[in-house]
Amino acid sequence: MTDEKNLISLFEESRPHLCAVAYRMLGSRSEADDAVQETWLRLSRAETSEVENLRGWLTTVVARVCLDMLRSRKARAEDGDVVPEEAATSNAEDEAVLADSVSIALLVVLETLEPVERLAFVLHDLFGVSFDEIAPIVGRSEVAARQLASRARRRVRGAPERDEAELARQHDIVKALLGALRAGDVEAVVAVLDPNVVVHGGGAGGRAREIRSVRNLARSAIGFARTAHAFDTAEPALVDGTVGAIYAPGGRLSRALRLTFGEGVITRIDVIDDEDGLKTLEIATLG
Repeated sequence: MTDEKNLISLFEESRPHLCAVAYRMLGSRSEADDAVQETWLRLSRAETSEVENLRGWLTTVVARVCLDMLRSRKARAEDGDVVPEEAATSNAEDEAVLADSVSIALLVVLETLEPVERLAFVLHDLFGVSFDEIAPIVGRSEVAARQLASRARRRVRGAPERDEAELARQHDIVKALLGALRAGDVEAVVAVLDPNVVVHGGGAGGRAREIRSVRNLARSAIGFARTAHAFDTAEPALVDGTVGAIYAPGGRLSRALRLTFGEGVITRIDVIDDEDGLKTLEIATLG
């Protein structure tokens, strides 16, 4: 494995896998690219003639790099430094590609985990890396690594005891709402709303709005969705235990809909888009 051209070729074969690992670890395309580049630099300086499984070796290296980056990010945030977010993410088509490659809800939940929890969950649950391989990366025993992943899994998937049939019905309603908003279909929006739906606007002190016409509300929501691109890549997620919707460009939560259901329609909509309000929400994936 000493031939440089061969080494480059083998690394490029593993690049898509390494990018996938890094993106799920970091939630940022630019940071993931940086992590993969650092992995290449470490490979180019390492003695790998005895390495039998280069893909596994590279996975370990990129995981260590990402863990260091996550710890550095957390330390900066705790010191009060502003952690820069990814560059502007207004390109809806680009964001849609990301949404197809990994659940935005998953990225949002992963941001709430401790770095070692995130690493254990991502490597084991998403990429099938064994706990005996994960343990030395996080500096814990194999049993402790299992516990890290288990704790993360509970956060990612939400409460274990829930009515799956009811969640499936809520999921269908939310998907229909988001699809109707994107399509600009007023009647389809109206179909999933209670005629007396109550809407609480954005902001911590948002007051309930009196809905004189659910059809006018639907038109207003469609207009807002189009002008603000508010739901271009929104997706269903568990919001405080029931199915709602989140908009999180680049994996950074910026708006959430907390919904109340009754008789197969939405009876209340809470729009949360202020930083303090978003921090209080419990977000979990549906998958």
